[in-house]
Amino acid sequence: MTLNYLEFDYSEDAEGIGTFETLASVSPSQVAAVHAEVAEVLAWAFRTFPDGHGPVAEGFEWDHDLQGQREFTAAESLCFDERTGRISVEPQPPGTPRHTVSLSLSGTPAFCDALRAQFDLG
Repeated sequence: MTLNYLEFDYSEDAEGIGTFETLASVSPSQVAAVHAEVAEVLAWAFRTFPDGHGPVAEGFEWDHDLQGQREFTAAESLCFDERTGRISVEPQPPGTPRHTVSLSLSGTPAFCDALRAQFDLG
């Protein structure tokens, strides 16, 4: 399966445990598509390694961390008053939220190889 939103970075520790990490920050109209990709990756992992989920340091084959955040930003109009030498601030209404999803998958070499092959992670 090709992923359109999730772009993973890979690192490996001295014991050969690999970690794939991704961060997607999208507009509200794209949230469902990002969630669908995350669900596809996690469903594949649970299906393919059904008894292997848990802390890798405790002997499990793979583990994951999934986080989300919705952020609003609001611009401020700044105006410098040359007479007083001060800046005045006029807050603007919040803009469209950004939804940020982070997913980290850690696993054994066998898990990492299978994940790479399934999602064409190179």
